[in-house]
Amino acid sequence: MESEVVKTEMVLAATFPFKKVQIADKYPKGQSRGRQWKHLRLLLQAADATSLPPDRPNYLNIQSPPSIYPPKRYCDITGFEAPYVDPRTKLRYADPEVFKQIRMLPDEYVQRYLALRNAAVLACKVSRGSKQLMGSKEAFRRIIFCVLLLLCVSCKCLTSEVNTTQLAVLKVDASPQHARKIPETLFGIFFEEINHAGAGGIWAELVSNRGFEAGGPNTPSSIDPWSIIGNESVISVATDRSSCFSRNIIALRMEVLCGDCQAGGVGIYNPGFWGMNIEDGKNYSLVMYAKSLENTELTVSLTSSDGLQNLSSATIQVAGTSNWTKLEQKLVAKGTNRTSRLQITTNKKGVIWLDQISLMPSDTYKGHGFRKELVSMLLDLKPQFMRFPGGCFVEGQWLRNAFRWRESVGPWEERPGHFGDVWGYWTDDGLGYYEFLQLSEDLGAAPIWVFNNGFSHNEEINATAIAPFDILDSLEFARGSTNSTWGSLRVAMGHPEPFPVKYVTIGNEDCTKKFYHGNYLKFHRAIREAYPDIQIISNCDGSSKPLDHPADIYDFHVYGDSNTLFSMRNKFDSTPRNGTKAFVSEYAVSSNGVGRGTLLASLAEAAFLTGLEKNSDVVQMASYAPLFMNDNDRSWNPAAVVFNSWKQYGSPSYWMQTIFRESSGAVLHPVTINSMYSNSLAASAITWKASNSSFLRVKIVNIGSNPVNLIVSTTGLEALVNMRKSTITILTSKNLSDENSFSKPTNVVPVTRELPNAGEEMFAFLGPYSFTSFDLALGQQKHVS
Repeated sequence: MESEVVKTEMVLAATFPFKKVQIADKYPKGQSRGRQWKHLRLLLQAADATSLPPDRPNYLNIQSPPSIYPPKRYCDITGFEAPYVDPRTKLRYADPEVFKQIRMLPDEYVQRYLALRNAAVLACKVSRGSKQLMGSKEAFRRIIFCVLLLLCVSCKCLTSEVNTTQLAVLKVDASPQHARKIPETLFGIFFEEINHAGAGGIWAELVSNRGFEAGGPNTPSSIDPWSIIGNESVISVATDRSSCFSRNIIALRMEVLCGDCQAGGVGIYNPGFWGMNIEDGKNYSLVMYAKSLENTELTVSLTSSDGLQNLSSATIQVAGTSNWTKLEQKLVAKGTNRTSRLQITTNKKGVIWLDQISLMPSDTYKGHGFRKELVSMLLDLKPQFMRFPGGCFVEGQWLRNAFRWRESVGPWEERPGHFGDVWGYWTDDGLGYYEFLQLSEDLGAAPIWVFNNGFSHNEEINATAIAPFDILDSLEFARGSTNSTWGSLRVAMGHPEPFPVKYVTIGNEDCTKKFYHGNYLKFHRAIREAYPDIQIISNCDGSSKPLDHPADIYDFHVYGDSNTLFSMRNKFDSTPRNGTKAFVSEYAVSSNGVGRGTLLASLAEAAFLTGLEKNSDVVQMASYAPLFMNDNDRSWNPAAVVFNSWKQYGSPSYWMQTIFRESSGAVLHPVTINSMYSNSLAASAITWKASNSSFLRVKIVNIGSNPVNLIVSTTGLEALVNMRKSTITILTSKNLSDENSFSKPTNVVPVTRELPNAGEEMFAFLGPYSFTSFDLALGQQKHVS
């Protein structure tokens, strides 16, 4: 079927533009063929740049000429007996809806049509079973195609879609004088510790609750998800406060009661975060701390979830001493199991204390502890910034559970971890402030540090009782000299060069809090004095009226259903152009049938982003939320990337964002849409560069149920369009509710193909519920006479 479509496209491409031939004056009166001629007229309007629907091969599926030709007659496209007349062309129409669409066409397209008609309209004289032509054979070949097309329409071969297809004209002004540079920072990512995005997610630590701190400071406490191997008659475990680490004092006391234990020994195991992904041939680094008053022997193993399949094991000798000993062991997997566990067992009677047990795959991104496959998905978005670590994660329901950066830096063994009470799980803060800065650097993204300024969801601290030393110390850690107090700790952690923190956000969604303004001003003054180059972001909305306090950028969040996000494409149209810039740090379709991330959600969000592009003179940055979701913890649904212990996929919203990844730093061009159907359309246009190539990218969203015949008209281009390197990319699916999943990870993804008829004037077909991107390759400069 694809070859038939290509064949038909070739016929169309050859058909237009028409060569000049003899013109007949009138179609015989009494023949009412307005609708058929209307469709021919639309083709004429797009004469030099046509393209058939890529996913609807039967729309104009002309495989070979029919054996019976029309009866003898003279053909023209004027003079039909129909009640509606276009005064500009004298064409008549029987269908009032079609007539309304035609009347909305700009005059320039009408003039183009008239020029085509006067220079090269149809003139054919055809006899049944034979054909005669007033003109050349080439002209006849082109004319007969149009006759066949009209005959197809009259026989209703074009299906009922002909009657519901809408017409739209998209005008792109690519002239340099009307172009505007988009900020380099426009599109980035927002990373929040939510849905186990970090712990059990991008942070590659395989052990959950590695320091036994998750059960709280009072002992004995829960050691979940650790469990014992053997029954309580042969082994007893309990937490106590005997750790050698002052900031995380909980350790596990394990007493083995049997002298001649069961085969394989007794001990404990950890299943990780819903199972550890252990892969054949890969190396894993085990680190743990142990203490035993007598010499003992431990066996460490990677096994299947039931313990029956042994993937790797090693024996570790523990010398008898009252001091804690750091033990390290490399394990090489001899098999693959996606839901494995770590076992620590012994056959020797006695007491042993264990603490800070870590298992990391040796193969992480740049050796920095991040899961490669998840980092790869972030790199594919080309994020220009990364906002972290929240979100509500920064605040906590209660301040005792807020994220504290000081407790998340330094050696991992010494970090106390904390309970994220907003999202309901423990994190050991292996992914801490330093690691967030490192991840930003690895992604080539500017770090945006969101810090707590005295608020939780349930508590507030007055400005008189708070000081800005905490934020200043965090900036010294990131940017300070190697001999500064906190800068030296950064050096000790392996990063002598400063991290380029240029953005900070004071709080998260705290503008309505009683003490926010007072606290904000106190922090603002301190940061501005110490780091005058840092851009300071306020929580208060400045989109409709000016802020009443100093800020470089204000934070703006928007969640809702698809109608909300689609309508928000015009949100910043009326924002004052000389005020504080906006940071749309959280946006997503999150309600009313959003499922686990649907096509509909991605289309509404795409329309919203076209609006941000057009308003990028007042919108500095934007990021989707949330970024990650472990499939076993869907606290906030949907997310851009879904994963489990060993695989991942992007939602339609993720793939939508890949089509905007070249927008940051690109050149924006004005666009206008002329259509009765414009309330269902949204578009934008940019020029962007890749290596030594330049492209004009025209994006258009059709969120409606009707297909659209689209005319794209570009003016002001200073370069010629290279048809051979131009492409079209379409994100769509059969149903609005279609999603991606582990079983169908590419169910809704963009599909790219060549655009052989690319040009400054193009005809294109937009399917219903679709997001289309035209990338017109720009070649050599035009010659100006």
